[in-house]
Amino acid sequence: MIKQIFGKIPRKPSKSSHNNSNGEGGFNDGFSLNSSSNTLLKSNSVSSKSSSSGSVGSRSGNETIAQHYSNQSKKSAPTTGSVMASAAYEALPSFRDVPSSEKQNLFIRKLNMCCVVFDFNDPVKHLKEKDVKRQTLLELVDYVSSVNSKFNELAMQEMTKMVATNLFRALPSSNHDGNLEDMGEPDEEEHVLEPAWPHLQIVYEFLFRFVASPEMDAKLAKRYIDHSFVLRLLDLFDSEDQRERDYLKTILHRIYGKFMVHRPFIRKAINNIFYRFIFETEKHSGIAELLEILGSIINGFALPLKEEHKLFLARALIPLHKPKCVALYHQQLSYCITQFVEKDVKLADTVVRGLLKYWPITNSAKEVMFLSELEEVLEATQAAEFQRCVIPLFRQIGRCLNSLHFQVLMKFPHIFFLICDVFCLHSFY
Repeated sequence: MIKQIFGKIPRKPSKSSHNNSNGEGGFNDGFSLNSSSNTLLKSNSVSSKSSSSGSVGSRSGNETIAQHYSNQSKKSAPTTGSVMASAAYEALPSFRDVPSSEKQNLFIRKLNMCCVVFDFNDPVKHLKEKDVKRQTLLELVDYVSSVNSKFNELAMQEMTKMVATNLFRALPSSNHDGNLEDMGEPDEEEHVLEPAWPHLQIVYEFLFRFVASPEMDAKLAKRYIDHSFVLRLLDLFDSEDQRERDYLKTILHRIYGKFMVHRPFIRKAINNIFYRFIFETEKHSGIAELLEILGSIINGFALPLKEEHKLFLARALIPLHKPKCVALYHQQLSYCITQFVEKDVKLADTVVRGLLKYWPITNSAKEVMFLSELEEVLEATQAAEFQRCVIPLFRQIGRCLNSLHFQVLMKFPHIFFLICDVFCLHSFY
């Protein structure tokens, strides 16, 4: 379902995307799950009549409630500990069966009820309780979507506690521990699917509806959707489950748009993820999704670009060409790079020199990607900004002529003509 909403190739946001005056980056309203919301509820309502325990795998060792994510919520949250599912875990009344004056209390009770985390190792364990929780989660999603009054502080506290309890967890070991040179396109890899997804999907939908709700006061909610909460969301981007990363992508982008106070922190946190990936691990499942978010953010940068943004380009985005697994996210990376050049053509020299610095020597497939990206940069640049790097670029293109890879050779004529167009050297052809 989510794959129908997000393409693998990032789409260039419209120039009419909302920008803000301080250059922190715009918010693209099209980057959302609204189109799938009703579908999710309908499909889940039908599918939830059957057992939700068919998923097999490992999530957590025990049936526990996760440690709360922030000190603020700890102070006011009910005492938690090891909670075992039992016969006492029964469904609460529906919202339509209680008077309006009792709906708020019932909402809190349902949230606390959904703080019980079940073990999905055993597909036949706690069938009834899992189904009750799934139905309750669906009711919570519907309630958050239809509420017509502002969420109070207690409700926000309990909502974020429930989300943190279910989502923030240790991820299973990934499959990308092998030889990174052999990593191909994402579809060619074996991914670890989250066994608890029948519940997690609804929790993610709940979080999205909450963040997107017009009844959510950002000034109040920032006490609970705080830096710690954002960091733990970012940690989940390393999930091997594409479905989870798609939800995270949408939700984080929505948080970026709704909480202006968090924007610098989010960019810095993503920057740190890139640093660790480039210079330490070269292992992360969510680089493409993070770059897709950044593509939309960069599109919303106000002009002139802040020095902070230029440094991010030079120190994080350009070095992302270095890892051997760059093919997994190159389309999103190329889009971000081109966005910078379109914003400020003076950055073309920085970008071209960066590409030359990380130009592959023995990897022809990677070289084809670099040449394609170079084409996009050349189409967005001007002669004055191109003169300083033209000599080293011509040297590299000359070396490409000696390549034995036919795709590399096929790229040469187009690039040569682009260079001639930049300098208006029509006499060459």
